[in-house]
Amino acid sequence: MNTIQRAKNILRTPKTEWDLISEENNGHVKLLTGYLIPLALIPAIAGFIGYGLIGYSVIGIQIGSIGFGIRQALVSFISTVGSVYLSAWVISFLADKFDSLKSFDKAFELVVYSYTPMCVAGILLIYTPLSFLVSLGGLYGLYLLYVGLVPMLQTPGEKKTPFFLVSLLAIVLVSVILSAILGAVIISSMRTFIY
Repeated sequence: MNTIQRAKNILRTPKTEWDLISEENNGHVKLLTGYLIPLALIPAIAGFIGYGLIGYSVIGIQIGSIGFGIRQALVSFISTVGSVYLSAWVISFLADKFDSLKSFDKAFELVVYSYTPMCVAGILLIYTPLSFLVSLGGLYGLYLLYVGLVPMLQTPGEKKTPFFLVSLLAIVLVSVILSAILGAVIISSMRTFIY
């Protein structure tokens, strides 16, 4: 699997690409190492550069430090990988309640590829005033999740929207909670490290 080509295809022609992906039998470990980690590094590295090396402006004052950049990079990377795993677990757990295929590997594929636009848009974190645009990538990722439910989990048409809404709620909650916990843990550990 070519990571760059797969990312391009899922972004440009998601319906066609989901059909191809649904026929593959990639385990979650293979997807983690071959696809998710390289993509999760994009916003992590860009965040380190943007917040740590270049800095950002608050009321005209330039703020930034290597320590803050490292924290941003760690929170971004760990929360992306952790959110994918937890969201895939939740979607897999809920699948049979919506007459869908209950497979952690397929749910993991669905979530991983749905995170593609947000990770790619993460390059914009280099220039922090554009960081709000990363959320647009996340919105496109939600569309990818919606489109991928039928080919990946064989969700019946009439249950696609309710399953998507419940999955969306689960992903948002998992991401927010995980980011908050990681942010608190890393901030406190960075304070200990600095002092």
